[in-house]
Amino acid sequence: MFKVGLFADGPWSHLAFSKLLSRENLEVSFVCGRYKTTDLILKELCKKHNIVYLTSKNINSKEFIDKIRKFNCELFVSMSFNQIFKDDMINMPKFNIINCHAGKLPFYRGRNILNWVLINDEKEFGITVHYVDEGFDTGDIILQKTYKITDNDNYGTLLEIAYVECAKLLNSVVNLFVNNLPVPRKSQSSIHPVGFYCLRRKDGDEIIDWSLTSREIFNFVRAICTPGPCARTNLNGSELKINEVQLISNAAKYKGIPGEILNNAYDGIIVGTGDSMIKIVDYESEVKLKVGLRLG
Repeated sequence: MFKVGLFADGPWSHLAFSKLLSRENLEVSFVCGRYKTTDLILKELCKKHNIVYLTSKNINSKEFIDKIRKFNCELFVSMSFNQIFKDDMINMPKFNIINCHAGKLPFYRGRNILNWVLINDEKEFGITVHYVDEGFDTGDIILQKTYKITDNDNYGTLLEIAYVECAKLLNSVVNLFVNNLPVPRKSQSSIHPVGFYCLRRKDGDEIIDWSLTSREIFNFVRAICTPGPCARTNLNGSELKINEVQLISNAAKYKGIPGEILNNAYDGIIVGTGDSMIKIVDYESEVKLKVGLRLG
């Protein structure tokens, strides 16, 4: 029986964990959740399947390392875990540690990747399973796939794809180790010498800059729509929460003030942008929207 230790948290990990549990030739020896996690699903699954559930403020501490060494795992698997693994942890299992990352490494390392690919108007996003080293998403790539992004996609649709595809890709790589098959290995520097990182989005990053182009605002709003925080703007001292906007086909260039409400139609609110205009179609506001009012 091939023994695995899982470091995981949240909805990204649930399907991946279920796939590992369904394998007859694999044993999940323990699960380590994020410290002070709010995810109770993994804990309940462990209880149901009689699997040890752990948390640690510092997974690289001697105390924690001694605790998990007794499981004699051949591989550690990371999925949406939030601590950096150091050498003693990485080298403990026979086949080291692998991680699944919803980004096309060596680009889109870091956090909130699905938000950033939409903001940046990418036409595809990637999922990568890679070896873990002491860096941040810098280990050698084992397997990588890309998925198309269309104008019909938003943060919610990409999440739905990523939850499923991350689990499938991770399971495919685990299968190579379990069945003693060749495991590909490609250094990220062979793809690009530097790559880039995305920073975690913070409170305040959801504010719309109406001086941006209509395309940029369209991408911004769909990048943080439900189940994200949604885009926000100010109207007469009150907050307007915007979940969806639509591009206006063949919109004429607008020379007025960005953020000004130009029309209050039955099917949406027309607002001036930095280069033309855009339609707000899904929003929440305590203030009545009138022509001539300015958002910002």
